Amino acid sequence: MFSDRLKARIGALALAGAALALPLAAMAGVVVKSTGPSATRYPVGTKLDDDASITLKAGDVVTVLTADGTRVIRGAGTFRVGDRPKVAADRFASLTRKRAATRVRTGAVRGEAEENPTNPSLWYVDVTRSGTICLYDLATVRLWRPGTEGTSTYAIADHAGTAQAEVTFDDTVTVAALDPARLPVTEQGHYMITAPDGSTTAHVNFVLLAEDYEAPDALAEALIAKGCTVQLEALASSLEASAQDAGG
Repeated sequence: MFSDRLKARIGALALAGAALALPLAAMAGVVVKSTGPSATRYPVGTKLDDDASITLKAGDVVTVLTADGTRVIRGAGTFRVGDRPKVAADRFASLTRKRAATRVRTGAVRGEAEENPTNPSLWYVDVTRSGTICLYDLATVRLWRPGTEGTSTYAIADHAGTAQAEVTFDDTVTVAALDPARLPVTEQGHYMITAPDGSTTAHVNFVLLAEDYEAPDALAEALIAKGCTVQLEALASSLEASAQDAGG
């Protein structure tokens, strides 16, 4: 009996040792932004291992997200994907935080508008951008208006025109909550957003994310799979800027 137990233990230790001896699998990254002559060779959504090399031409810029950080690769030349990723943990956390506030005040003084305002959260719906929007909770939809050009009221209605709700922004408020009692938002439902002058500013539909993605590459893959390109572009641009600020 003792001999059998000893043999089993030795066998288990041998297997564990063999597993430790195996080389670690290369971590994969996902292309989230690709511009230039080689964009068709490395389209958004392409997966690249850390030890892979890509050859770019002059004018090419490829942004790759991995669990370790962001890699902005510029041509011309041949580059190893895994070299020097820039960690943008703070930027990613800020952009993807599930904010509890229903209204966000900018603190801006009247007349001092940001020249090129950017959406501060992936989970705010830009009233000027059409597309599929990924959210974790359809009962807490928040709309974001670029700029602070005084008080204005936007309307959002379902595709059939049977339900509508309004949200009002003043010159210090860029985010306002949508009242779910006035307009219940459903997955794959289509909605139209109109400006104060009645012009249509965006057509949007919503899909739910099944889990909480804590790594940039995992979230990027989920956004790609769901067709949430507006949010993918925002994620890529923000992390690309962070990597460049860090010297990437």
